[in-house]
Amino acid sequence: MEPPRGVYHPGGLFASVSQVGMGFGVSADPPNPRGNGGVKLPYADLYMKYVEGIKNFGLQEEKGEIANPSLRRLISGAIAGAVSRTAVAPLETIRTHLMVGSSGNSTTEVFNNIMKTDGWKGLFRGNLVNVIRVAPSKAIELFAYDTVNKRLSPKPGEQPKLPIPASLIAGACAGVSSTICTYPLELLKTRLTIQRGVYDGLLDAFLKIVREEGPGELYRGLAPSLIGVIPYAATNYFAYDTLRKAYRKFLKQENIGNIETLLIGSAAGAISSTATFPLEVARKHMQVGALGGRQYMNVLHALASILEHEGVQGLYRGLGPSCMKLVPAAGISFMCYEACKKILVEDKEEA
Repeated sequence: MEPPRGVYHPGGLFASVSQVGMGFGVSADPPNPRGNGGVKLPYADLYMKYVEGIKNFGLQEEKGEIANPSLRRLISGAIAGAVSRTAVAPLETIRTHLMVGSSGNSTTEVFNNIMKTDGWKGLFRGNLVNVIRVAPSKAIELFAYDTVNKRLSPKPGEQPKLPIPASLIAGACAGVSSTICTYPLELLKTRLTIQRGVYDGLLDAFLKIVREEGPGELYRGLAPSLIGVIPYAATNYFAYDTLRKAYRKFLKQENIGNIETLLIGSAAGAISSTATFPLEVARKHMQVGALGGRQYMNVLHALASILEHEGVQGLYRGLGPSCMKLVPAAGISFMCYEACKKILVEDKEEA
């Protein structure tokens, strides 16, 4: 007597589990062995309900696998970004001082003045704020870039939706989104770095600024920052995307290793930083404009004032340390970005 289709001995469970591993998936058309004596086993119906539950569980696990690894990768990327910024924190501090001219006019002079005044601790002043800023900033940036880039990128065989490269627009959107959300932390970091002895820490700086200068002060310089972020982020992602495509075309290989990604990311960061550095200088001047009695009405006024008093070289003061900082920082950030991208982009299509 042939048992009904789909009823089989539970002994097959062990083979099924061992074959599919952690997913606990079950074949949609399972084998149909006979029970003892070829009769329907009394627990067959109960077992089939159990198997159906495992099948449903397996499907849920497969769906859940997308989110959990993505979260782990994003956290790993945020940690890597924070570590990279901590490693280059001294260069960031020197770069900021050079921009505003508060501790000297050369890298060596600024370094010596900081060491005499605060020691090694002074080189890492404000780094905690930077580390705290990195995690949400990178998460927002990657999410915005992936979302916009996926929406604008044409599928295979389709014509481009816009005459402008998708990576250019997506990069600008990513930069704007992350900047708006994390700008107050950037301002606090700058204040802690420049105004030594005025604030006892992050919380003290936040409370004093809000109480004495008003909440709007937390967004002072946002306009020039956004003006700088749009071309910087757009150029950064576009340069990175273009360099990756050129690398693949030149070497005729799809896979790009970690070292190559580090170098490509650093090159893209250096290109975009050099192109937009004057706007970064103007933003720093506006953020700490009260120091030395300098006040700026807007970004154009700041740029004109810097040109008038310092010349063209004033617009690029601190570019050297900035590029030195970007070599490890931008490269590591892009390596983390690629790790996240492989998880976040469902189709895993190469850009």
